Amino acid sequence: MRLVRRLGDLLPEAALAGPLAGREIAGISADSRSVGENFAFFALPGSRADGAAYAAEAVARGAIIVIGQRVIDVGQAAFIEVPDARRALALAAARFYPRQPETIVAITGTSGKSSVAAFTRQIWLALGRRAASLGTIGLVAPSGEVYGSLTTPDPISLHRTLDELAQDGVTHLAFEASSHGLDQRRLDGVRVAAGAFTNLSRDHLDYHPDMDSYLAAKLRLFDTLLTSGQAAVVNADSDVAEKVIAACRARSLRLFTVGLAGEAIRLLRIQPEDFATALSLQHAGRTYSVRLPLAGDFQVQNALVAAGLALATGEAPEPVFAALETLQGAAGRLELVGRRHHAPIFVDYAHKPDALDKVLRTLRPLARGKLVVVFGCGGDRDKGKRPIMGELAARLADDVIVTDDNPRSEDPAEIRAEILAGARNVPGARIDEIGDRAQAIAAGVAALEEGDVLLVAGKGHETGQIVGDKILPFSDQQCIRAVLGVSAA
Repeated sequence: MRLVRRLGDLLPEAALAGPLAGREIAGISADSRSVGENFAFFALPGSRADGAAYAAEAVARGAIIVIGQRVIDVGQAAFIEVPDARRALALAAARFYPRQPETIVAITGTSGKSSVAAFTRQIWLALGRRAASLGTIGLVAPSGEVYGSLTTPDPISLHRTLDELAQDGVTHLAFEASSHGLDQRRLDGVRVAAGAFTNLSRDHLDYHPDMDSYLAAKLRLFDTLLTSGQAAVVNADSDVAEKVIAACRARSLRLFTVGLAGEAIRLLRIQPEDFATALSLQHAGRTYSVRLPLAGDFQVQNALVAAGLALATGEAPEPVFAALETLQGAAGRLELVGRRHHAPIFVDYAHKPDALDKVLRTLRPLARGKLVVVFGCGGDRDKGKRPIMGELAARLADDVIVTDDNPRSEDPAEIRAEILAGARNVPGARIDEIGDRAQAIAAGVAALEEGDVLLVAGKGHETGQIVGDKILPFSDQQCIRAVLGVSAA
C-alpha cells in the first residue's frame, strides 16, 4: 500500500493554508533529484547551496508543495513559508514515519559517543531488551548485524529508520547526537527519553566558529529536545560538566551524574589489570565491584555513562552493573587487531587531539619497549588541530609515522607537512613520513619487537579512504592482517 499523509498532518503550519491542509502527500524530500509525484519539497537554506534554487526542478519532477523560509515563485505548486525549514522538515519526517522504538536515548559529546551507544545497546541486550544502536559505526541491529554508517543521518532517513526499527520489534535504541545533527535540527521530532553528555574537546572548528558555539550546539539536546522531567546523564568529570549540569537544571531535567565526581554513579576506585580495569562503584548507597574488560580511563567514563543511561531508563542497578563485565569495545575503538613478536597492534578512531592523547596514554603502560603510532589528519577539516596532534604524538609515542588519512580535496603532502611542523617541536622525537597509508602501516608492523605496542589511529572502523571525490577501498584492520599474513575473518 502506498504511504500517503495529508499535509495538515505533516506540517501544522500548513493548517493555516486553507485547502492546502487537505492535500495528500506521497513523499517528502529536501533533494530535488529524489522528488516524485505529489511530493512536498523542503527548500533548505545552506552555506554551499540554497534549496530555493532547486524548487523549480522539484516542481517539474512532481512536487505540489514547496516549504521554505523565504517566499519564492514555484509556478503551479503551492508555497508555504515557515520560520525554520530544517525543523519543519524534521517534524514532517517524524509524522510521515510515525513509529519509533519505545525507549530512545541520545548521546552527545566530542569523544565516546560510539562507545557509549554500543555499551548501552549491549547492556540492554544483556537485560533481555530488543535493542539497537545508531551512529558512526552504522546501525547495529539486535542480532549484531551492521548497516550503513553516518553519525547523524538526515531527518528523513533517520525517521524512516526509526519507523522500520519499531516495525521490526526494536524497543530500545541508543544513538549518537552529533553537533552538526543537533545544530541542523536533524533530531527534532525524535522522542528521546534520555540524553547523555560525555566530554568536550577541540573538534569540528571548520564548522563551528568557536568552542562556545560548539558546546551550544551540543547543549541543544538538553535545553531544547529534552523536556522537563526527562533524564540527563552527565560525565561529571568533564571540564565543562558544570555548564552542562546548569543547562539541565534550567530545563528541570532529572540529573544522573557519573564518574569520580558523580552522584548517581560515583567511581570510588579504579585499578588497571592488563587490558581490563577493576572498578569500585557506589550507587544509591550501595557499593558494587566490577571488572570492566576494557582498558583506559576514557573507556571507564564511557561505560559509566552507558550504565547511567540504563538506570535512567528504568533498569535495575544489579543487572546493569553485572552487564558491565561483559562489554565489548566498539569497532575501531582501541581494537586489538593482531600481534607481531607478541607486540599488540591496535586500531583506534582517534582523529582529534584529545582522543589521540587519551589512547596513547592508555597504551603507554602496556609498552615495555617502544610505543609506535601511525596516523594522519583528514583534509577539508579543522587545520588547526594538525600541528597539535603532531606534537602530541611526538611527545607521547617513541616512534611516529605520519601518513595520509582522508585527504579529500587537499594536497596530502601539505596536510602531512602541517602535522610534521608540530611533531618537530619535540626535541629528539623519532619521526618518519610515509604518505601511502598501507606502506606506513607495513613499516610500523615490520619494526615491532617483543614488548612494543603499535597504534594505527584516525580511521577506526572506516572501510574506505577519501581521495579527491573518490572513496577508495581501505581498511586499517585488513591492511594489518594482510601484513601479518592473517586473512580477514
